[in-house]
Amino acid sequence: MEFPTTRGRLTPNRPLNDLTWLRVGGPADALFQPADLGDLKDFLKSLSPEIAVFPMGVGSNLIVRDGGIRAVVIRMGRGFNDVTIEGNRVTAGVAALDSIVARKAAAAGVDLTFLRTIPGAIGGAVRMNAGCYGSYVADHFVSAQAITRAGEEVTLTADDLNFQYRQTDLPEGWVITQATFEGPAGDPEELEARMAAQLKKRDETQPTKDRTAGSTFRNPAGFSSTGKADDTHELKAWKVIDDAGMRGATIGGAQMSPKHSNFLVNTGDATAHDLESLGEEVRKKVFQNSQIELVWEIMRVGEPAQD
Repeated sequence: MEFPTTRGRLTPNRPLNDLTWLRVGGPADALFQPADLGDLKDFLKSLSPEIAVFPMGVGSNLIVRDGGIRAVVIRMGRGFNDVTIEGNRVTAGVAALDSIVARKAAAAGVDLTFLRTIPGAIGGAVRMNAGCYGSYVADHFVSAQAITRAGEEVTLTADDLNFQYRQTDLPEGWVITQATFEGPAGDPEELEARMAAQLKKRDETQPTKDRTAGSTFRNPAGFSSTGKADDTHELKAWKVIDDAGMRGATIGGAQMSPKHSNFLVNTGDATAHDLESLGEEVRKKVFQNSQIELVWEIMRVGEPAQD
């Protein structure tokens, strides 16, 4: 397979298990880490259109199957993680961690506190319309910059992305490079205190010390937990998993967390096959029990291992 010359780092047949939070997955055909925006544009422009491209963030919401990915995985790092703030607008590079963006915004008196407990980086947050406590990326989104599969730079509006619960219409192979958000004004100390309370609540209720990829399935209700006193649980993913008797269920090294049953855990030696098989078993049992069809929130990509 022919790859263009780059100024960044291009590694053929690069295993991806150490780049995902679940620590599973086979190799990509190549891993490309662009030096800068120009390097990314030139690479995509020169890369054969027949070669697939898969943009990858910090791997917080991802199962790479054991056979790996037949694509060039593009992973952005330094040079794509700047955060700038003008008035109540915050512009963040695709590789900036959600938690860092929330904290920098709060220090400047801009309320994007909902991002504080969301795992991962800004690119994934935009692509998945991440949200919690009743706020979503879509509520604060102004615009994003992206590079098309042909290497052209474009500006994306909310209409272009068509935000929905945990999904957008980002075209295949397009790479988001930065996004701009708008947040209401707030007192920095109050915003910091709110985020500290959110973190405390998260650590009390979620298996944050375990190897997970965040929420495994979307809530059947079609929205995130609000965190408010009147929040209802009937159509929460964890509740229908509990009702189906699958809290703590295991296959191989994979387990549905006993602490929060919508978290899929690699207990140490799970394969991607173990994790995905357990998720599918949960979906089957939930459907048998309540006729609710759970939808994966974790993205699963690549091919199974060859026998």
